[in-house]
Amino acid sequence: MAITPNGDRAYVTNYGSNSVSVIDTAATPPVVVATIGVGAAPARVAVDGNRAYVTDSESNTVSLIDTAATPPAAIGVGTLPFGVAVDGPRAYVANYGSNSMSVIDTATNTVVGTVPVGGNPAGVAVDGDRAYVTHLADGTVSVIDTAASPPAVVGTIPVGTNPYGVAVDGNRAYVTNLTDDTVSVIDTAASPPAVVATIPVGTHPYGVAITPNGDRAYVTNRGDNSVSVIDTAASPPAVVGTIPIGASPYGVAVDGNRVYVTNLNGTVSVIAIDQPPTLAGTPVEGMVGQPYNHAFAVTGQPAPTVTATGTLPDGLTLSPGGVLSGTPTTAGTYTFTVTASNGIGDAAVLPVVLGITDATPPPTGSLGGAGSVSWTS
Repeated sequence: MAITPNGDRAYVTNYGSNSVSVIDTAATPPVVVATIGVGAAPARVAVDGNRAYVTDSESNTVSLIDTAATPPAAIGVGTLPFGVAVDGPRAYVANYGSNSMSVIDTATNTVVGTVPVGGNPAGVAVDGDRAYVTHLADGTVSVIDTAASPPAVVGTIPVGTNPYGVAVDGNRAYVTNLTDDTVSVIDTAASPPAVVATIPVGTHPYGVAITPNGDRAYVTNRGDNSVSVIDTAASPPAVVGTIPIGASPYGVAVDGNRVYVTNLNGTVSVIAIDQPPTLAGTPVEGMVGQPYNHAFAVTGQPAPTVTATGTLPDGLTLSPGGVLSGTPTTAGTYTFTVTASNGIGDAAVLPVVLGITDATPPPTGSLGGAGSVSWTS
């Protein structure tokens, strides 16, 4: 699966029906709006600009889809192409059957280079002038200098057993190891790059994707129908949640606030991304004896729990959802702090000063009757 840069479409390869499904991600719920025929046994897809690149593993081609039009064109590559990644002027294809990586010029849609790599390359990811290719047969990851002419392997990193998926973000690469049930974390800034952490995940991890802000990685576990959520900011990175998913989850893509997972039962699961809490709102003044209600603006995923410390006005309570309500009983100025937390990132904290006025009119007294007035000269 891959998602367009503006996030309004997702492209899903259908290996068994030689097609690509196009999902309108802006619809509620998301829905398939088109099905495009491609080559035999499409395995992976990557999107860049107005083009989608689909590896046709049994045709030994890459189908090129104009995301604004059809039908697709085909580009001949190596044998059994699987992984594909696009980075501006180049697309990179891992050829599982010929132990190579094809380099495609996206302006001319022609292969401009072939890089020999390790055994059974399955996944590929690109970051800047480096490409990372997983070798299912070797238990290694090749590091390729894409700026060299021609591109060439400049390093080989041992990881777990049967590495498959790979994703890169900043100075880290995350590699799923099928047989080990682990994810290897590579420090790509080190010289040479090396594994700095190994994270236990679910059974038979395949795909991996990283959130736009880089603080979470999502791993599909094909063997136990789940997705592992990794806190990439932790030291070391660690699994902080496991989400039950459809049958045999495979590919995964992230966009905005959602994660999309392809399941081998012919479905796509949509997951809301963890988001740290936010909290806003300025309560208006209340009055003794008058019903009061103020809802603080609270966001976050999962839904935050809202609490208060300090002194709330007598007669008012704050709900876990962030609603301050009740009937004030005592006038005064009250100072308290509202906090929203959900275990993701830092809690949101909002100081509040709330005035409650007395509803009873002030006494005016009596003017009495008119008396006599005299002057003394």
